[in-house]
Amino acid sequence: MTTGFDLVTMGRIGVDLYPLQTGVGLEDVTSFGKYLGGSATNVAVAAARYGRACAVITKTGDDPFGRFLRRALAGYGVADRFVGTSPHLPTPVTFCEVFPPDDFPLYFYRFPKAPDLDLSPGELDLAAIRSAKVFWATVTGLSQEPSRSATLAALEARGRKGITVLDLDYRPMFWESREQAREWVGKALDHATVAVGNLDECETAVALREPREAAKALRDKGISLAVVKQGPKGVLAADDTGEVEVPPVPVEVVNGLGAGDAFGGALVHGLLAGWGTERIMRFANAAGAHVAGELACSDAMPTEDQVLRRLGGTK
Repeated sequence: MTTGFDLVTMGRIGVDLYPLQTGVGLEDVTSFGKYLGGSATNVAVAAARYGRACAVITKTGDDPFGRFLRRALAGYGVADRFVGTSPHLPTPVTFCEVFPPDDFPLYFYRFPKAPDLDLSPGELDLAAIRSAKVFWATVTGLSQEPSRSATLAALEARGRKGITVLDLDYRPMFWESREQAREWVGKALDHATVAVGNLDECETAVALREPREAAKALRDKGISLAVVKQGPKGVLAADDTGEVEVPPVPVEVVNGLGAGDAFGGALVHGLLAGWGTERIMRFANAAGAHVAGELACSDAMPTEDQVLRRLGGTK
C-alpha cells in the first residue's frame, strides 16, 4: 500500500546527543541523552502525536545508530517503509550546547556526507508522495546532489495539488552561500503551496527580512499560505483571507531547538483539521512553547490535550 498517509515528510534524520548538563560547553559535559532527530523527521513525529498517519522519506547508514532510528520511528508510530540505507555512509550525529534561554549551538557530524543527502530520484515512491494529504520538504534537501534532484522531483510530482509545504530551514553550514541557496529555494517554491520559515530563512528565500514584505513576496510566488516566524514577536501568517499575527506563548525555555519542528507538526495537524489560520497559528505556537520547555525534541512532542492546556483549555 502506498496510500493513506496524512503526512509524508522528506529530509534530515540523525541522532541528537543532548548534554544532560546545561549552561556548560561540550568540553565540560560528562553525559548525554540520545534521541531521534532531524527536522523533517521531527515534524512527522510531532504530527503523529495528534493521531496522524505519518511517514518519512530519508536514509540512514548501515550501523547501530541507523537501527536505533528505525526503532525510534516505530515507537513514535511513524512509518519507516521509505527509509533507505546508504551502506557506505555513517548515520549522522548532532551535538548541541544548551545555554538557556536563547543560545543553543549545534554541531553537525554529517561527514563525508549524510545518508539523507544520498537519496536519489529513482528511490522515490512517487505514488505515495502524490497521494499524501500533506507533503513536507525542506531546504536542506536542496543543498547537495542527488538529494537536490530527488527533492525537486518529489515536489514536481505533487503538481502543486493538495498541501505541499516547503520548510525554508536554511542552515548556512550546508551551503556555499546564501545566494546559492536562494537560487534553489526559488525553484522549489514554484511547486509549494505553503512556505514556513523564520526571518533569516525568509531572507534566504526572497531576499527580504521585513515580515510583511517577505510574506507578500512568498505569496507573489504562488504560495497560498506564508508563515513567517518572528521569534519574540510571534508569528505572521498570510493567506487568501488576509494577514494574521499572533503573539508567542510564554515559556521558561530549556532547549529551543525542537520548537520549530513542534510548530510544523501542529501546523500540519491544523491544516488537516480544516481550522482557520489564526487558530492554527495559536495552536502551533503553543506546541512550540511546550517543546521549548523540555530538553528533548522528539520525545517532548505534545499531544493535542497538552497543547490545549497551554492555551488555557480553549480550542
